[in-house]
Amino acid sequence: MTTREEQKEQRRKLIISKALELFVKKGYSDTKIGDIAKAADMSIGLMFHYFESKEQLYEELIKMGAEGTNAPKEMNFENPLTYFSGFLDMLFSYAKEQPWVLYLFVLMAQARRSTGIPAHIREIALGVNQVEQSAGIIEAGQQYGYFREGDPYALSFAFWSSVQGIMEQLAVSPEMIEKGQLPETDWLIDIIRGTKA
Repeated sequence: MTTREEQKEQRRKLIISKALELFVKKGYSDTKIGDIAKAADMSIGLMFHYFESKEQLYEELIKMGAEGTNAPKEMNFENPLTYFSGFLDMLFSYAKEQPWVLYLFVLMAQARRSTGIPAHIREIALGVNQVEQSAGIIEAGQQYGYFREGDPYALSFAFWSSVQGIMEQLAVSPEMIEKGQLPETDWLIDIIRGTKA
């Protein structure tokens, strides 16, 4: 990659990073393209060389979030329980090394429940249903004792609601990461863990 291409890629990443932070803090409707350009320390005109609209930029972020949410599907796990612990380990590792992941997690939740977001983008966010997907895994693993007894959907809901709450809190209080105050993976796994594990 040439220096010019590297600079272009760095600018693009900066725009994405600043937009993500603003969308989470101000919401889609209240974030103006000028706010993003100012945060990225560039002119609005230059920003339009990278993204033709705020909508296109937001859509790219939501697609990134959807891709990240589906990452566990592509990971190999030795048993159904490690599907969850592996994902949490990866998520908390990213939270330490790449704090923007926290914002992306929050943005996906906001996009699913907010109004004023373009319908086709909201559909992308709504298409990611980690609770439903995980309920199927829990149900299959319950017969082998990997997961506790109970309604698989309710167990999945409790697990992912806890994860969502932690990610939102870390986005608001990033100093918790710096202080090493991340919860242990096992604490969250205990929500769903069965007798075999």
